[in-house]
Amino acid sequence: MPERSFTALLGPNGAGKTTLMALVTHLFRPREGRIEVCGLDLARETCAALARMGVVFQRPTLDLDLTVDRNLAYAAALRGLDRATARRRAREVLERLGIADLGRRVVRTLSGGQQRRVELARALLHEPDLLVLDEPTVGLDIDSRRAIVEHVHELCRSDGVAVLWTTHLIDEIRPEDRVVVLHRGRVRAQGSPAELLSSTGAASLEQAYRRLTAD
Repeated sequence: MPERSFTALLGPNGAGKTTLMALVTHLFRPREGRIEVCGLDLARETCAALARMGVVFQRPTLDLDLTVDRNLAYAAALRGLDRATARRRAREVLERLGIADLGRRVVRTLSGGQQRRVELARALLHEPDLLVLDEPTVGLDIDSRRAIVEHVHELCRSDGVAVLWTTHLIDEIRPEDRVVVLHRGRVRAQGSPAELLSSTGAASLEQAYRRLTAD
């Protein structure tokens, strides 16, 4: 995927999106092929490659009984940030995501959308070059889902963070995004939404997607 781009990995349930995310984040090891992150071989330079990456998994992974600040401090320590840098970065990312007032709140008391923003803040603490999100809007209401989608697109535009975003929801994709359609473990098509419309002869991205995943 290109640098400084928003790449949407689009596919139905069971297409292999989460498996691919597990491979990219080194939870699974590939039996064949090669994965590079920012020019680093994930198999040979694992720690260096993972250090360039921020991850938001499909299932929540925050400690529900700690405050937002404590969750972020713990994550920052694991990333090797000193306390001063960790506090500064926590303030910056919470403010950027519109949740600066939630630092002292226990995570369990937050709404689903707020918790998702905290997970995104945690992924951004160490200023990654690549942000990987595995269906991050699953289970959120319409407003929370829209807010997360817009926040991540804005990060890509303003900060130059490359984004790999998996979804089965077409309305999360913007005209400027790069789309990879995955079905039954294989890439069926890739390109901009306009290019997918052209190659399939479809009138809408939804129609193009249905044609590409029909079998």
